[in-house]
Amino acid sequence: MAEKKLKAKTAALISEFTALKDLITPDSHVLDLACGTGRNGNWFLEQGCHVTFIDRDLSKLELCQANHKVERLEWDLETENPPKLPVNRYDVAVVFNYLHRPLLPQIIDAIKPGGLIFYETFTRQQATIGRPRNPNFLLKETELKALFANWRCLHYSEGLLGELTSASYKAQIIAQKPL
Repeated sequence: MAEKKLKAKTAALISEFTALKDLITPDSHVLDLACGTGRNGNWFLEQGCHVTFIDRDLSKLELCQANHKVERLEWDLETENPPKLPVNRYDVAVVFNYLHRPLLPQIIDAIKPGGLIFYETFTRQQATIGRPRNPNFLLKETELKALFANWRCLHYSEGLLGELTSASYKAQIIAQKPL
């Protein structure tokens, strides 16, 4: 059976981080939170990792391959009593274009000591050029960096990112949790 061709490309934050392939193994467990189509988790599947895809609606999830290393969880983590993320389970967590501040401590706790976070989402400046505009979904200046201040920062950027016609104001971080 031919593999499904994916429509969306893996985020550059992941695909261009050349050291990543040396930091993951086929035994690595990856969390793709608010996964959407699964574009980022699929990159890790292609590397042989176990991937847990979580989203409140998994109908848009496009898997590059079906195998036993995939876990699909259709969870709405913004309800009054949401399911809890497991503690110290993931070697890598990826979160893109999603911010729900009450969930941040759980994301941090879900990553194993020595594990990595790849986080990229919109900052408050985004409201000056487009959506989202709701401050609940927009990071304050340096908020993401402060959140992972005691982690080993491997990359941090904040500002206008992307091609001019589709650029967005975002903050992004790659950080390693202390052992």
